[in-house]
Amino acid sequence: MKALKHISLAGPVLNGNEKKYVMDCIDTGWISSNGKYVTAFEEKFAEFCGVQEALSCANGTVALHLPLLAYGIGPGDEVIVPTFTYIATANAVKYCGATPVLVDCEESTWNMDPSLIEEKITEKTKGIIVVHLYGHPVDMDPIMEIARKHNLFVIEDAAEAHGAEYKGKIVGSIGDVGTFSFFGNKIISTGEGGMITTNNKELAAKMRLLRGQGMDPKKRYWFDVVGYNYRMTNMQAAIGLGQLENIDWHLSKRKDVANAYIAQFSAYSELFTLQPEMPWAKHSYWMVSILLSDKIKISRDELMNLLAVDGIETRPLFYPMHQMPPYFEESTYPSADKISARGLNIPTNAVLSDAEINYICDRLVYHCNNNI
Repeated sequence: MKALKHISLAGPVLNGNEKKYVMDCIDTGWISSNGKYVTAFEEKFAEFCGVQEALSCANGTVALHLPLLAYGIGPGDEVIVPTFTYIATANAVKYCGATPVLVDCEESTWNMDPSLIEEKITEKTKGIIVVHLYGHPVDMDPIMEIARKHNLFVIEDAAEAHGAEYKGKIVGSIGDVGTFSFFGNKIISTGEGGMITTNNKELAAKMRLLRGQGMDPKKRYWFDVVGYNYRMTNMQAAIGLGQLENIDWHLSKRKDVANAYIAQFSAYSELFTLQPEMPWAKHSYWMVSILLSDKIKISRDELMNLLAVDGIETRPLFYPMHQMPPYFEESTYPSADKISARGLNIPTNAVLSDAEINYICDRLVYHCNNNI
């Protein structure tokens, strides 16, 4: 079959007021971290998540670091994180001088397994960071129950899950804090950027202080604490506001793409399966992800190379934290090892055409059938 033009894995779709708002920033000179779009973006995002407070920041990793700083996490502390996630989740804990304690994932959701958390809690444990991986929510009720029992905070890393829902409640509003990324490949984007959500006004005030170099909000250029320059620019926020105004469209298009894959792949479950969607979940499909059957005799990476020749961009699922040098442990995380080794993300652009989806499905099935 003749390859179509290169099909990219993901990318931003700027089809709203983004350009209009950015040009307003340029025309008025408000291009730095002060300006009306920062405030408007934060207010609209808080409304979208159903929380009282939203704080914009420089990126999704910063969004994780700030609440840890505000909670006073430091050397000697431990924070529980999933091993199967992007490395920023563990890195943010390490930035504080604390220790990330790893937990394996469920094979049913690919997310942190709540049944394995309590055995990892010690007198040093201060909190839990969950990750709504690839857009599928974590099973939050048992985790919140464990956290309240042991007096731990819960941070929801929702970098990949804008608009996902757990039992009808939007992620980022369930734990004590939610964090989001607006990197260029996310569901909505500001190029780089992040957001923190919470209903804790005191915590929000601490994070705002730390975000702006620690400057006293009542006394300009007076600093009582060591802070950070973690602010978002007005131009980034302008793009974010334009994106957020269209978020229902972005989520709907992602769902359409996912449903098209699901419909075509249903006949090939002996070859590969998609990341499951639990009955209590609303998946936001940052990435459509598949897991190769053991019947497929080539490796995941070999399959990705074949698809690349076809002009189809893919990427491996995240390598678990425990496999990488900064956090290496002899493996006691069988689910993460299995899923990571056999899983890949396939194109999930909101603007994928039916012809492109059909082509991706045809090539994926062809290569798998030829390697049984």
